[in-house]
Amino acid sequence: MTVEQVITLGQKMLEVALLVGSPVLIITFVVGLLISVFQAATQIHEMTLTFIPKILITLITLYLLGNWMLTKLIDYTRENFHYLLQVVR
Repeated sequence: MTVEQVITLGQKMLEVALLVGSPVLIITFVVGLLISVFQAATQIHEMTLTFIPKILITLITLYLLGNWMLTKLIDYTRENFHYLLQVVR
């Protein structure tokens, strides 16, 4: 296995991780930002006000996008096994 092949595998791994993880992170970030603006406007500084909506929106996002995320990960794993078979031969 050459250095270029290893770099390509690492690059593809990072792309898939970013593609799969970013929807949940972005939506959670936006919800957290909205809650922070709400807390600053109303001066309510309750800790559970930040955690519970973030947890709920994360679970909803995983429920809605989980199938797509799992499909992407399975496709990536299949590509890696196929590539591994080509390298071993």
